[in-house]
Amino acid sequence: MKKLFPIVAFIAVALISLTMAGFAYFATQEAARIKFEGTADDALSRIESRIDLHLSLLRSTQALFDARNGDIKRGEFNAFFTALNIDENFAGLRGIGFLRLAKTGDEPAVERDILHDYGSTHPIYPATTQQEWRTPIVLFEPLDKSSQSAIGFDMFSDPARRLAIEKAMADDQQHASGLIQLGQATGAAQTFPGFLVFVRLNVETAPDVINASRSSTAGFLYAAFRARDLFQVALSKAPLLPVNVEVYDGKPEAGKLLFRSEAPPAERIGAKLLARRDIVVAGRPWTMLFRPTSAFELPSSRAIPVMLGLFGLLLAGAIALVARYQERAYDAKSALHEATEKSLLEKDLILQEMKHRIKNSITRVLAIARQTASQATDVKEFSASFSARLQAMAASQDMLTRSRWQKADLGDLLRIELGQVFGKDLPDGVLSGPQVLLDETTTQALGLTFHELATNALKYGEAGNSVGALKVDWSVNGRGHERELVLNWREAGQKNLEAPEKTGFGTKLIDLNVTRELRGTIARNYHADGLTVEIKIPLTA
Repeated sequence: MKKLFPIVAFIAVALISLTMAGFAYFATQEAARIKFEGTADDALSRIESRIDLHLSLLRSTQALFDARNGDIKRGEFNAFFTALNIDENFAGLRGIGFLRLAKTGDEPAVERDILHDYGSTHPIYPATTQQEWRTPIVLFEPLDKSSQSAIGFDMFSDPARRLAIEKAMADDQQHASGLIQLGQATGAAQTFPGFLVFVRLNVETAPDVINASRSSTAGFLYAAFRARDLFQVALSKAPLLPVNVEVYDGKPEAGKLLFRSEAPPAERIGAKLLARRDIVVAGRPWTMLFRPTSAFELPSSRAIPVMLGLFGLLLAGAIALVARYQERAYDAKSALHEATEKSLLEKDLILQEMKHRIKNSITRVLAIARQTASQATDVKEFSASFSARLQAMAASQDMLTRSRWQKADLGDLLRIELGQVFGKDLPDGVLSGPQVLLDETTTQALGLTFHELATNALKYGEAGNSVGALKVDWSVNGRGHERELVLNWREAGQKNLEAPEKTGFGTKLIDLNVTRELRGTIARNYHADGLTVEIKIPLTA
């Protein structure tokens, strides 16, 4: 029995060592999987954010058409997109166009409108069709040499495009097409894989038209995307992620590949660490496959299990030490798993919050775009007013971002908004009041309010000549949940000032921000020598 003891002891320790080595190996594999899942989620978030940005431009263009009841001329359309600088700000977007919806047989009327807008003949093609409807391209920007031939092309004649257009006919939502070769249908010399997104454009019908509904479909706005450019821009943001990305239209099958990264997946771990994500873009299901590249670093070396086994064999008599190592390895794995799960949960909450804030901001921008467009007399005035209001929103957003969306100082907010309007440093004595920290909603609403008040003071008041004619002071009344901010805006130096007969959009925006969004009150007093505005809003504890 004693002779067998060394063999038994060696076998026992060897089994324990091999067990520990295998356990460490699987723990390393699990840690690598969790780390790569987080990297794949980061890549997915970048792609979704980029696509949301481009689709928001299509929604903004829709708002422009809605504001003008679809009556947008070629020159206005060109000026609008020239101001947006698509090449630098929206890389991957081939352009945005408008399709006229017409019955088959009404082609001559549409061709006459195209001739009037472009000064040259653009026949609708294909010349014949078996479909009931025609949707020729009548507007497209940016209109370069490669896209000139697209004017007049009937997208309804193409099955891939027609399927998405028919879905857009049924509702007011955006609908994406499947994978298409951009330029192939128009006979372009060079084609690019991509996809289109369509949205229906309605116009108000005249009330005296017999059997006319309240509104009718005038056509469709669409955005054309080059898949490679779109995804490369989204993934090229620093820091570069060590992932190989494949994007498929629908299921990952041959002939449905929208995009594949240039960096190949790592040979040894690329097949094991595979993350799949299914998303919906404009009503179209996509599948994304993420694999690690050679730049992906494992959280721990694969040599650890081998070294552990050798160490256990060398220290055959240190059974207790091996058991202790096993316990520590188990605790480390549990702690790593718990920390990783907690990190993923926090990241998911942050992503959901960001999406919520982005949607709220897009809704606010669309509302401002519609109202500004309805008040503007031309595109230049619209662009100037719209840009100024967006800058006011951006200033508030920037303050909240620097404070990690916690609180923003009222005095700093006033200095930023007034400085943007007057374009100079404010002299001492213009602003006075205690420190007041504002939450996110109050910051965004007051930022737009101060911008509109300052703009009116610059246009119509003495503050346009001397900032010293403007005085703003504030105080806080009450305590706890009953605190109330009282802000007084005084403009001096004007003579025989009277209340305006017509209320403009800026004044309406101020009233809506104060009374509805902040549940406060606003009072304007017009004196013989100036204007006084008193704003009262409740403050959260």
